Amino acid sequence: MTIGSTYDYPALAAKQQIEHLESGWRGRFPGPPDLCFNYRKLVEQQFGIAISTQPDYKICIVGAGITGLTAAHELLRCGFTNVTLIEQSNRIGGRHFSIVSHDHSPLLGSTPFEMGAMRLPLFNKAGEPPTEGQSLMAYYSKLFELSLSDFPNPGTSHVRSTGIYLQEGKLEDQPEPQMLIWKNPEGHTPPPGEKLSGIYKKWRRFADQMTDTVARIYGTSDWESTWAAIVARYQNLPFRELVTLPALSKWSSNTPGDFGGLGMSTEESAIFYSIGIGDGSWGAFYDICCLYPLRTAIFGFSSNLQLIHGRIDTEGNPKPSPYLGDDSLKDSNNLSFQPPRYLGLAALDECMLFMKTSLSGVSFYDHCLKRGSGFLTDSSVTRLSKLENGQIRVTYDWNISNPTEKSERSDNFDAVIMTLPSWIIETHIQLENFSQSMLPHSIINAYKSAHWETSCKIYAPLKKNFLSENKKIPQTIVTDSFIHDVYTYRYHENYPYDCILLSYTWEDDATKLASFEDQELTTKCLAELDRILLRSGNIKTPISPFIDSNKSFVQRWMTDRNALGCAKLYRAGTYYEAVSLMKYNRDHAHISGLYLSGESFSVDAGWTEPCLRGAIDAVINLCNTTHAIFNGGFTLENYPEYQTRPKI
Repeated sequence: MTIGSTYDYPALAAKQQIEHLESGWRGRFPGPPDLCFNYRKLVEQQFGIAISTQPDYKICIVGAGITGLTAAHELLRCGFTNVTLIEQSNRIGGRHFSIVSHDHSPLLGSTPFEMGAMRLPLFNKAGEPPTEGQSLMAYYSKLFELSLSDFPNPGTSHVRSTGIYLQEGKLEDQPEPQMLIWKNPEGHTPPPGEKLSGIYKKWRRFADQMTDTVARIYGTSDWESTWAAIVARYQNLPFRELVTLPALSKWSSNTPGDFGGLGMSTEESAIFYSIGIGDGSWGAFYDICCLYPLRTAIFGFSSNLQLIHGRIDTEGNPKPSPYLGDDSLKDSNNLSFQPPRYLGLAALDECMLFMKTSLSGVSFYDHCLKRGSGFLTDSSVTRLSKLENGQIRVTYDWNISNPTEKSERSDNFDAVIMTLPSWIIETHIQLENFSQSMLPHSIINAYKSAHWETSCKIYAPLKKNFLSENKKIPQTIVTDSFIHDVYTYRYHENYPYDCILLSYTWEDDATKLASFEDQELTTKCLAELDRILLRSGNIKTPISPFIDSNKSFVQRWMTDRNALGCAKLYRAGTYYEAVSLMKYNRDHAHISGLYLSGESFSVDAGWTEPCLRGAIDAVINLCNTTHAIFNGGFTLENYPEYQTRPKI
């Protein structure tokens, strides 16, 4: 979801605010609202979060997505030397899934297709370099020297033009079908047409008022009570109701949580469903808790979004990096897994595993090679059993891709960090002997009943002359057709082709496409896109000649056995249950030995930052449990707590 991608106002509002210095550990706007804490300041210290006093404390991390990899990296920085990372697939990264053609040398750059996360907020102010943003993603991007550029989202100044095709090209009652063309070179031009401009104004009136208010309060001692009031006002409302809720002319400090609604008519709501504010359909999110789209739009998740090129040089080729060019690598049990390419967003995950840490002077992967244990792939955890001695027995199936060699194995650990999508936990992993004080039923129910959305992406190579020579077809297209959103963009002049995301869908819109085979779906989407372009009187040009549809890539996250969903959302009325999962580590992990981390246990679905923050939260609480010595004068008293119930 790219809600508010043309809405960079949070970054602009942040630039106008004086930073609050009431506490050196409080966060800075823009930033996630639930925990106003400066994670970057803690992690970017020379020796990391803390110094372990129990380096042999035996820790298991389940899942080698970005959450598990970050936890492993930071635990090693703290001096924990007995950490085991278990991954079910034969690649790392989880929903950071950058597909790179194998037609070229791994030492050379090539176009990555981002089948998972693809546009990243770094929470920087307007005019501030992205890597200086107050976020973990900004810190790691700088640390690992990742190359970035502004993501070419529809309706933004980073695309040449955006085509809008709604109601079969007759949204504005044109005599013949037309594609509305939105050019926004400075970033503040409203979308074309009377109807779209009216919807845009209603969104901006609501969003600007809320953003101005929270930007002033965020980071002060009044922030927690203000956010609690906002939550109390809106957590029972689905987004659909917020869109038609009457607008509020002026915010009042007497009712700090009430900003009214968008005040749209039924007709406007139907259009808003399809186009958002020009950045793609919001309809897939109409029936979830409205706090999710509000937090996404208002708190910086949609400001200054970045495309991650990878760890590359000015020629677009990967910089010299560990294990670059290896045909295959072996894990601790001598099973092969996918080697690094350092291209696209997956470069972040590869750096977490293969780049040296500042304290130990070795990477987590090299540390495991030296130990002869600690990094397992092709291994599926099936059971966690709490033992009488306080440890947790982790049972897993090893070598699962080879049925004739598959075997069950187990090992005992002092602590386990669980990073898997919650539906995989429920359907694949048995939890044994955890008492109510260790793992309350309310926590289990909260992650079992969480809603995971599906998503479908269809990428194909795009000929270079499309962006260089094509003058008629818009660079990005938003439609209410089944293809919905189309993106075209370039990583580098030297790469053999550019990218086209032929169709990007969520929820029911993605489910509609589930029955088609991959090549059939690619053909169907391309034919529909050609139909729309040829039907539009001001275009009349097909896009298919620019596309190599025989080399397309299709990703359906709901049927991916390592994911079972694309992002975790929460329904209206369930916000406090979702937040209780984030509070679990502080309240229960020191008793259970189980630490819950990652997107499953966050309320910021579909973004990398909450995964990083969840990993650091697990490390903070694990360091506290083991009496590690925190660096920089930090103590748990500096760490704010989540609100898990309404304040009376």
